[in-house]
Amino acid sequence: MGKVCINGKNLSIEDIINVSRKNYIVELSKEAQENVIRSRKLVDRFVDEEKIVYGITTGFGKFSDVVISKEETKILQKNLIVSHSCGVGKSFSEDIVRAIMLLRINALAKGNSGIRLETLNTLIEMLNKGVHPVIPEKGSLGASGDLAPLSHMVLVMIGEGEAIYNGEKMSGKDALTKADISPVELTSKEGLALINGTQVMTAIGALTIYDSINLLKMADISAALTIEALSGIVTAFDEKVNNVRPHIGQINTAKNLLNILKDSNMTTQQGEVRVQDAYTLRCIPQIHGASKDAIDYIKQKVDIEINSATDNPLIFPDSEDVISGGNFHGQPMALSFDFLGIALAEIANASERRLERLVNPALGGLPAFLTQKGGLNSGFMIVQYSAASLVSENKVLAHPASVDSIPSSANQEDHVSMGTIAARKAREILENTRKVLAMEIFAAAQGVDLKGNKGLGKGTNIAYEIIRKHIDKIVDDVIMYKKINKCEELIESNIIVENVEKEIGKLF
Repeated sequence: MGKVCINGKNLSIEDIINVSRKNYIVELSKEAQENVIRSRKLVDRFVDEEKIVYGITTGFGKFSDVVISKEETKILQKNLIVSHSCGVGKSFSEDIVRAIMLLRINALAKGNSGIRLETLNTLIEMLNKGVHPVIPEKGSLGASGDLAPLSHMVLVMIGEGEAIYNGEKMSGKDALTKADISPVELTSKEGLALINGTQVMTAIGALTIYDSINLLKMADISAALTIEALSGIVTAFDEKVNNVRPHIGQINTAKNLLNILKDSNMTTQQGEVRVQDAYTLRCIPQIHGASKDAIDYIKQKVDIEINSATDNPLIFPDSEDVISGGNFHGQPMALSFDFLGIALAEIANASERRLERLVNPALGGLPAFLTQKGGLNSGFMIVQYSAASLVSENKVLAHPASVDSIPSSANQEDHVSMGTIAARKAREILENTRKVLAMEIFAAAQGVDLKGNKGLGKGTNIAYEIIRKHIDKIVDDVIMYKKINKCEELIESNIIVENVEKEIGKLF
């Protein structure tokens, strides 16, 4: 089994995928262990001296001016966790929970949070042994960080709450017992250190970024097969066109399309059949490319966030400072994930319009609704309805969460990010967009068959063969949702992208 060494500095999205989906083992670097110990010593000293420090010897939020005695600091931390466990709704999937745990471990490993090493090791042990806290999706304002969902994670650490272990839901106490892990008794600063941060929104966003990168490659493949079904013009993808407007995403998408369509006998040149195509064919580099550039920008922001200290207060052992700041505020991620949702929604918008061209004989020249027995059969008529429904749903979901803010904690926390809502919406848009692309490529393969396969491109032929291995050409009406679901499974597994890249080289 693979391993990821954590030091708080250079965790990557690929590391997150390896831990969250491939169950890589996590271990702390020696440097990280030393940093954690150093910051903890400073916290212990301040507690012994009864120095007034927010969250260590005071209450929280509106109660920040209430001084807590040395004897009550342990009670304070447990009270924090149990009172803040207010999440509601269905629970996060296992990969998101594992990503949340990993990101919190990495943030704490920086040595700016004041947690004890043994407490951090308990969280690592839970992750490595597969004790996954049940964390509800809803209840975070995104400032002060993801308090409610992270509290559900910590409940299990102290032998409370619920967890999934070996596929079975049980009490947190039972899960720890079965995994031979001792529950933690939190002490000063530790509860706050564990829940004050942006790791929930960032975990969701990081996984969505990874999936989006692959989905955008799939969007190029799906669009290319549609181009062939519609005798699309490839002249618009000429490098001369894109080099005079040198957005990286646009240039890369045009290169992708030409490589995917190389050696195709089913595309046309400018003026051969018509002078120019409709925008969702001609402007694929501009549409897909803009979303790729957006995703690249967001990935840069996520790369920073996953290696940041987002606690409050922060401990600086070198200068012996404890500073109350605002690194828990999720605004950088909230804006990024709203942008991500918009970028993904546009991919679905364009895909659905290409699907319409495939099923509409007035636009694409193929048999109406891709059936040769129209009237008796409805063919792909309602496939387009379903895609239109998802696209419209995406438009609602793409409304930014970050433009809203509701003051909390008696107006002490008077601006919040709603970043976790933004991340959850972006993930839902991703899933809808995947479904729309599944419908497009399903219809495009049918269009190729109805037009007559005279020889597909090097990349599109691979995609077509994979689809036809699992789904036959539709002759008479069948139960369509099963076919759509199979196409979506092929996309989600990334098998089409991987095999196309084996044939033609890396897509961008």
